Parts: sequence; structure tokens; C-alpha cells
Amino acid sequence: MPEPAKKPVSAFAKKPKTQEAEEGSCVVFEAETEKSEAKVKWQCNSKDVASSNKYAITAAGNKHSLTIKDITMEDANVYAVIAGGSKVKFELRVASKPEVPAEAPAGEPGKADQAPVPPPAASTQGETSAAPTPDAHPAEDAHPPDTRQDLTGLFTEKPQCGEVTVGENITFVAKVNADSLLKKPSVKWFKGKWMDLASKCGKHLQLKETYDRNTKVYTFEMQIVAAKPNFAGGYRCEVSSKDKFDSCNFDLAVHEARAPEGLDIRAAFRRTSTDGKDDSGELDFSALLKKRESIKPAHMNTDPDVDVWNILSHAPPSEFEKIAFQYGITDLRGMLKRLKKMKKEEKKSEAFLKKLDPAYQVLKGHKIKLGVEVANEDVEVKWLKNGQEIQKSGSKYIFESVGNMRYLTINHCSLADDAAYTCVIGEEKCTTELFVKEPPVTIVKNLEDQMVMKGERVELECEVSEEGANVKWEKDGVELTRDESLKYRFKKDGCKHVLIINEATKEDGGHYKVKTNGGESVAELLVQEKELEIYQSIADLTVKAKDQAVFKCEVSDENVKGTWYKNGVEVKPNARTNISHIGRIHKLTIDEVKPEDEGDYTFVPDGYAFNLSAKLNFLEVKIDFVPRQDPPKIHLDCMGRTSDSTIIVVAGNKLRLDVPITGDPSPTVIWTKGEKVITEGDGRVHVESTKGHCIFTIEGAERQDEGIYSVVVRNPAGEDTADISVKVVDVPDPPQAPKILSVGEDSCIVQWEPPLFNGGDPIIGYVVERKKLRSYRWMRLNFDPYPETTFEARRMIEGMAYEMRVYAVNNIGMSHHSPASQPFVPVAPTSEPIGLHVEDISDTSITLKWRAPERIGAAKLEGYGVEYCKEGTDEWIPAIQGLTERSSMTIKNLTTGDKLLFRVRAYNMAGPSSPAVLAQPVTIREIMQRPKIWLPRNLRQTLIKKVGETVNIMIPFQGKPRPKVTWSKDGEPLEPSIASVRNSDFDSILFIRKTERKHSGQYDLTVQIENVEDTAKVMLQIVDLPGPPEVLKIADVWGFNVALEWKQPKDNGNCEISGYTVQKADKKTMEWFTVHDHYRRTHCVASDLIMGNEYIFRVFSINLVGLSPEPLTTKDSVFIQKSGIDYKSPTYREHDFSEAPKFTHPLVNKSIIAGYNATLSCAVRGIPKPKVTWYKNKMDISNEAKYRMLSKQGILTLEIRKPCPFDGGVYMCKAVNDKGEDVVECKLEVRSQIAKEEKKEAQ
Repeated sequence: MPEPAKKPVSAFAKKPKTQEAEEGSCVVFEAETEKSEAKVKWQCNSKDVASSNKYAITAAGNKHSLTIKDITMEDANVYAVIAGGSKVKFELRVASKPEVPAEAPAGEPGKADQAPVPPPAASTQGETSAAPTPDAHPAEDAHPPDTRQDLTGLFTEKPQCGEVTVGENITFVAKVNADSLLKKPSVKWFKGKWMDLASKCGKHLQLKETYDRNTKVYTFEMQIVAAKPNFAGGYRCEVSSKDKFDSCNFDLAVHEARAPEGLDIRAAFRRTSTDGKDDSGELDFSALLKKRESIKPAHMNTDPDVDVWNILSHAPPSEFEKIAFQYGITDLRGMLKRLKKMKKEEKKSEAFLKKLDPAYQVLKGHKIKLGVEVANEDVEVKWLKNGQEIQKSGSKYIFESVGNMRYLTINHCSLADDAAYTCVIGEEKCTTELFVKEPPVTIVKNLEDQMVMKGERVELECEVSEEGANVKWEKDGVELTRDESLKYRFKKDGCKHVLIINEATKEDGGHYKVKTNGGESVAELLVQEKELEIYQSIADLTVKAKDQAVFKCEVSDENVKGTWYKNGVEVKPNARTNISHIGRIHKLTIDEVKPEDEGDYTFVPDGYAFNLSAKLNFLEVKIDFVPRQDPPKIHLDCMGRTSDSTIIVVAGNKLRLDVPITGDPSPTVIWTKGEKVITEGDGRVHVESTKGHCIFTIEGAERQDEGIYSVVVRNPAGEDTADISVKVVDVPDPPQAPKILSVGEDSCIVQWEPPLFNGGDPIIGYVVERKKLRSYRWMRLNFDPYPETTFEARRMIEGMAYEMRVYAVNNIGMSHHSPASQPFVPVAPTSEPIGLHVEDISDTSITLKWRAPERIGAAKLEGYGVEYCKEGTDEWIPAIQGLTERSSMTIKNLTTGDKLLFRVRAYNMAGPSSPAVLAQPVTIREIMQRPKIWLPRNLRQTLIKKVGETVNIMIPFQGKPRPKVTWSKDGEPLEPSIASVRNSDFDSILFIRKTERKHSGQYDLTVQIENVEDTAKVMLQIVDLPGPPEVLKIADVWGFNVALEWKQPKDNGNCEISGYTVQKADKKTMEWFTVHDHYRRTHCVASDLIMGNEYIFRVFSINLVGLSPEPLTTKDSVFIQKSGIDYKSPTYREHDFSEAPKFTHPLVNKSIIAGYNATLSCAVRGIPKPKVTWYKNKMDISNEAKYRMLSKQGILTLEIRKPCPFDGGVYMCKAVNDKGEDVVECKLEVRSQIAKEEKKEAQ
């Protein structure tokens, strides 16, 4: 099997290879992967293989092996190993064990007791008549040889040549693997060149077709039953799919049945009759000759110098059998075929000078021109398609006859034109085959990268260039098919193809590829776990005795359940405790709170690794008796804080400072920040004092709210002060725009600077995203924060432009994204240039040539760098500054005699490629070369030009040192006034700006170096228009005919006169009409003249250039006498052509947009011309300026200028004449532009 196309990066360091083993043995296939953690899967005929008694699969690090035990013939299959996106196919070939031949009996030492073996690819039924040869090897007779081969076409097994005895059966087998085909293959069997055997099925021929779903292999069989001698010959099997084709030729030999006892000489001379009579038919000696193939007559001529085929070709057919018997030729049928072919090759066509080529190919939708050259230019030809004559109809086929050329032009070729075409002239014909090739299907709209959440529906959509085209979908290199679980669905809508994945999982992530026969497109799918968002978290509660405590939270997914815990112990519902879950809201309600209910309460969502916690504080009411004069006191310690502790609040959240205070009488409270007293002037700030508490609240904390807040409490008994430090933390600022440090074939390294402000909390990492340049979809490259500021992005498509951006992450959240990076394209360096060689060398210079690299990649090739160094040194010197775009270079100013090494490297965006180095040093010294002129093929014949045209002849030559070049005309030196000459080191150009007759002649070019020279000649013929003919006279007049004669012109224009054009004119009108065109003789007859008219005639000369400028006109005129016949014209009754109006094309309902002109059209016929009236909602609109009515050749058009919604309604057209009337109507809907404007505003 052919190996799959190699991807740019392979997952395998070592690949398994095809092996051959005997039945009953054991075989091991080994593979090594690039990465040790790579997952490897083994397959047999595209089906997964698991460990069992038959197969043993082992894996140790990056080494993997598959062991197949107790091999049988059924194990000879195609196997594959898959790792990541790489798939490697290999084969196991099984050979049968050799059997020990049985010993021959003592009485028959020359015979072996074994049965003959049929041919390897054709199975025979019945007893065969071919006995094994005595010197045959036992192992070869025991089993057929392994005829399988590495096939490159569609066949996995081709039918082989076979032999069969008359009356026996034989089967030919062909197998096709449908794994890589887009549709079911079709197979045709042929005998000879054109005989399709599908129509010959019956008693002696049977065709069979089977399909194995496990191996995806189609098996096609052709069985010949009760073979006859005329079944022998060549056969062909053709298999084709939508865009693939393969064929195989094989032969069938049919042997006569051997006589069981001795040779019956009388039976050999029986007549071949079909009516059952012994005395009818012809004598057939071939059976006798075939039975005597091992007998060599004593009188046989064994002279090796005798050419038997030469003797047969000159002998009469009656002597063929005698000569064949004399020289030991046993296959008379094959001999006759070869003789027929030899004679056919020797026979030359008398009707065709040039035949059709064996085959032509044309693209679907294009045109092709088939041409033949015939011997007789007046002969008529017929064109056949598959044996049927092509008739002249329409513009599909165009028949042309130009001189001796006959052309058939086929326009707009389709698959129906793929056939055999034949040109027939009398009994001769020539045939060709026309193959119509469908243009490749290309991808117009590529796939887009997508990132979805787990469980969502995915649709990958592309658009191809042709409707109904078949495409193939792959995931990580493995073809996708419809399975029973309906995991993948394939949708086709015109040119659009969609791959649908229902409920995506993590395993569905990867690279998806869509393939056509003209291109492919790749997209990446990332499947991300859903993140649970917290819309409302639970809050700390302080509850008095016998009050109700309610913990409430809201999450983003209403299907998520959860569990409540108190101090790490799960809370169970009881009489006082109620747990509820309604939609996205989860509640824990505690009625009649008691002191033992105090503690930490936690809600844990199922399936997520985080929790929500809050504290329930039980407020116990105590009555203390204190003196009335109690100084104020701030109790920060009861809040679990001291004056040194800091309160941290997230930006945007509420800041609430609840400070317990005591004092009698109740103290006054003042809040300050620095030296500024805080009041409720700002709408975000609220200050509140209650008995035992002073509360300071800021709604939506901001960064400027950070600082130290002081609270002062006073009463007549004294005052107290406390400082509270508040820190506001926020998400960090976005990082700076990232920079691309370097790019690779499918990767890049991106770097960025940390944000200027970290939000008051340390940066824990970064999140990187990328997108294609012309896409709007950003794809996240890492889901966990990346701690570094340099990131390597992989799995990109080479040649596709990308952009990158970065988010900063701290414990508070994720920043806004950074500005996008500059667009970049992942590319890899090209391969090295190929074919580096020395083109020319002199004493001080050298010319190098090379070809472009085999692999250029997606980036544009910027140029080549050429360097050289002296032998024995490592210092490479650039030949020029910068790069050259050409694939050749001449390096000058070198030192004579130096030995230099040269190398060339290709450069693209990714940098230089590997160098291409000359195999050995080059010595800078000029090599002598003999002069040689390379005369172009078109100049070896006479060059014909018209007067006034330009002649530009370039003749290349060679020779070193530079040769001396001279031109001469007709043996005389060429004068500069005749032609201009320009000579270079390699060619000479002869230029004549405007040719004249005198420029005709022989031009000789001489190239000379010292005493050695080479010459070439060019014949130039300048042709002009011919002069008019001479002595035109009227030779005879009879009836309606006139005979004319003339002589050839004196001036033929320096070329042969190809014909004449004869014209006639009536003296009344003097309008000239052509009688004969390209007429070759100098006399003609003008026929079919009109009696009673007087005619004059003129003749033009024609040559290669064209018609003569002036014609020769007859001096006298010719009057055609009228006969005495009176013509009476018949009378006819006048026909009434009038008819009632009838609409041949009705009005069509329309929906238009307001503000744009619209038209309504219909077609009417009627005689006399009907009067047309237009109505809207049954109101005549003929006189309204908004409408314009047009009528042309029965096409009626109503133009509505800038319609508004009120112009909608029912429009009617009415046509009336004397014979009747007809009406047609339609509905017009005028849509407002509001929807379109709203859509623009939404964008």
C-alpha cells in the first residue's frame, strides 16, 4: 500500500516497516515516538487492535511494539499505528510453508505425484490438462509465488494472466480498497480494445461484485464458464471513482484438450463445422501442431541467422502452416496476429496525410479542436462519436474545412463528451480518445478556529467552489465517518459543507481538516470546562435569639446542586433547618436561632473545587448596670482587629466599618481621613450612629478610597480615638502590547512587560490569546495562569497571519486585555537550493546557476545569498552585498589560479536555509571551447516575411574566447544599409526594421576562433501582394452560362499564386458578387446568371499575402437573352393575421425596499397592436408622474420611481384591441429601510 502523505512534523522517531513471514510463525512490529507520553493506537484494516491471545501490545517509554502470534493466511492485511496526528501504514505478507514433494515410484522415476497449480491471479475450476515439467522445483509447484506488489493506483490486487483448457472454467479477480475513495468505484471489463463484456453476460460469462465492510475492500470477479478457443486474447479491467482512474491489462490463453491415449491423427484433421456435419467447414491443422509442440523434426532448420518473420511476410497465406511446421512455430494464432500487426504497420494511409493523435484531454467546460490533414482537399469527411455519426446541430459541434485540413470543434465539453471519436474518409478511418477532466474542487471559505464549552454544539463550516462536491473530514489525521452513536453529522447545503458535533467533550478537541481534490483547510477546536460564576455570595450574619437566619447565594448554572456544611459537618434538614434550591438560588434557613447555631457555614457546589463561606454570630442581650458618667470607649478588639490590622476591600464592593462604642451619655462620632472630616456630601459615603455602634459605609470602593481612617468619639466624660487602615485591591492594569521575538514553522515566542499597576495584589500569572488576522474569534492558549512573561505558542498553521494579546491575573481577577501585537506569520526556512553547478568560467570570473528549493513554504522567497572561500580556510566571503532574486550569478574580479569553494543559501522571512555547496573546489581559469552555431529549428527552413514587416533573427552560438562573428548576403559582405547586426558573447541578432523585396536572399553567418570556424545559412523570402491577371476575355456564352479565360499575372509577389477570385456585377446596380473564390485554374464558367441582365466580370490574383490590389475587368459586357415564356403569377387569398391580446409572460409578485427604483415586466402579443393600460388597486395610473410605462417589441415595463411603503398593492396590466382583451396582475410589497438601519446601528 502507498504510504500516506507525510505531514510537516511526524510523531514517530522510528516507523514500523512491511514484513514477510511464514504460516505458523510470529512477527513483531516496532515503533518509537518522539515523546514518551504519547498515546499509541494499533489498527488492522482501519479497525482498532487490542491485546488478546492473537495480538500482544507492549509500551515502554517511547518504544511500542505489536506482536502477532500463530500467523495464518488471514493475517495478511494492512496494519497501521497512530500517534497524535501521525498515521503510518505497513503490511504483513504471509507465505505458505513449503511442502516436501512425494517420492516418485520406482517404476516412474520421471513423474511426481503432485497436482499442477493454476496461475496466481486466475483460479480455474475443473481438471486442468497441463502437466508439471520434470525439472520443476518442488517448492514452486507446492504453492503459487507471492505476486503482490506495492500498487500505486486504485487496485490492491490486479487480475493476472491465466491459462485454461477448452471446456474448463477460470476466474479473474480484482480488488479495490475504498478507504480513500469518496464514492463507490465502478468497474468495466473489456476484451480487446473496445468490446464491453457487461453486455455479453450469459452462459459463458458471469460478473460478480462483493464488498467487505470490515476491510472496506471491493472484490470484482469475472468468471469464464466452459471456455472456448475463441475466448483467448487480451483483456482489460478498468476501475474509476469520481476523480480517480486505473486500468490493468491481462491475457487469457486457451489450450486444446489433450488426448487421453496417444495422438489421434485423424481427429487432428477434422473439419471445423458448426452444423454438426463431418464434411463441412475448413480443415484445422493447428490442433495437430499444438500437440506436437514438444516434438522437433529432424529436418527442422536450426540456423540462427534465418529470419522466419521475413520469410512469412513474403510468403502467400497458403504456405503459412508449412513454414510454421518447418521452423517449429506452434502458436499459429499468435503468429497470425503478429503478421497482421506487421503488415498493418507497413501500410500507409492514402487518404490521410496526418492522423489524429491517440488521445486528447480537455478540462470540463472548455473547448477542444480535433484536426486531420487529408490528401485530397476536395474530399468529404464524416465524424463519428462512439461509432455514431455526429450531426450538425446548434453550436455544440463546429465542422471546418480549410484547404487540406479538416477540423471538428467541440464547445463546452462535458462528461458526456468523454468518448472515442473517429474521422472517416471512404473505407479509411482514424480514431482517438477524448478524456474530459473535471476541474479540481477548491475551498472558497476556510474553516474557522473555535473554542466552546463542554456540552455545547459545534458547527465547523466551509464553502467549496462547486455544488454537490464530495469532501472528506479528518480529525488529527484520522478520517471521520458516520457512526451509530451519531457523534458526527455531515450537512451539505449547495456549496456549503458543515461538520456538526453534538455535546462536545474534551476528547473532541484537536485539529479538524476538510479535504477536496483541489485543496484543504484546517481549523483548531478547543473544548473548555464550564466555569461556575457566583452572582451573589453568602454574607456574615449577626442574629439575636429566636430570630431567623437566612444564608442565600446565587450561581450561574441552575442545574448545579450543592451541600451545606457547619464547621465542616454536613447540615441535615430538620424542624428548624430548611434547605432549598430554586433555579440558580440556594438557601439555608434556620428558624429560632439558638447559641449552639453559631459557627462557620459553607456551601460547596457539586463538581467544582471551591466553596462559599460565611459566619453566623449569635447576639446575646445583656443588661449591665453602669454609672451614668461613663467616658466613651472604642472597642476594636471585639471585632477581632487591633489598631495595627488592615482592612482589605475589593474595588467596586461595599466598604462597611461597624465599630462598637460605649459611653454614657451616648457619645458623638466624627470620622476623618487625614485632616479632612468625612461627611455625607458624597453620595457614596454614609455615616450612621446607633446605640453601641458607629457605622461608616462607602458604596463601590475605589482606588482613591485607600488610606487611614480615624474615628473620634466624645461625650462630657471624655473622648477616645482609633485609626483603621483600609486597603483597596483591584484587578491589575492590562500589560503592554506583546512583542513577537521569533517565529517557527508552527510556533512563535511572544514576550510582554508586566502591567504598571498590579491592583494592590501580586500578579500570579498571565493568560495568552491568539486569533487569525482576518477573524474576530480569539482563542485562549492557556487556562491556568502562566507565571512567566515569555510564552511559546504552538499548533499554528504555517503561512497564516496571527495576532496575540495578554491578560494579567491576580487573586482579585483578570485585567482587561492588552493591545494586540503586530501581525506575524509562522514560517520556516526553505530547503536548500538544488542543482548548483558552474555554468561558465573565465580567468577572472565564474558564473553559477541553481534551481529554486523544493520546499519554499508559506513565506515569500526573498532571494539568495552567494558566498565563496579559498580551499583550506573557513572564511566565507559574500559575493555581493545583499541578496539576489535571480537563480544565477556571475562573480567577477577573482584571482586567476585560485581554488575556491562556493555555496548558495535561500532566504525568507524565517532566515537562511541550509547551504547548497559545490562538491569540489573550482580553479579559476578559462577553458578553451570550439565555436559552434546552434541554428534554431524554425530557421532551417525558408523564413517568409511580408513587405513592411520587421525581421529579428537571433542565432545562439558558443565558443571561448569570444569568437569573431561575420554576416554575408548572397556571398557578399552584409552592408549596414541592408540590415543591422548586434553581437554578444553568446548570440548574434540580425535586424531589419522594414523589409523590402531586395532583402530576399541567402544570409550566411560565420563564427571563427583563430583557424577554427563554423557557418550557418538562413534563407529569407520577402513576399508582397501580386499584380492583377493578364488578358481577361469572354470565351463563350450559352444559355445562362459565361466562359472566362485569363493569363497569370506578371508580378506574383515573389511567391506562388495560390488562386483567383472571380466576381460578377449587373450593369444596372454594379454590385459585385463572388462567383469563385481561391479558384486555381486560369479559366472558369460563371453559371446561374439571370436572363435579361447584362453582366461584366473581374478577376483578382491571390497569393500567400492576399488579394491583388487591383482586379482585371472585362472590356465587354455579356447580355443574357430572355426567352419567350410569359409568366403568370398565381393568386392567393389574403390571410387574416389578427388575434386577441394574450399575455405570454405574466407579472411576478415582488418584494422591494423603499427608496430604490423598481420595475414590473410582462410580455403581450396581439394583432393589431393592443392598447395597454396600467392600474394600481384598480385605479388608472397612466397620467401619474411617479410611474413610467415602456413598451418595446411586446415587452411591457412599468417603472416605479423611488417607491415608498404606500406604493405597495395590487398592480394590473390590461391589453385591449378589436379582437378582445386580456388582464394580468401581481402583488407588490414595499419594505421599509428601518430594519436595515437598525442592523447597521447594532453593528
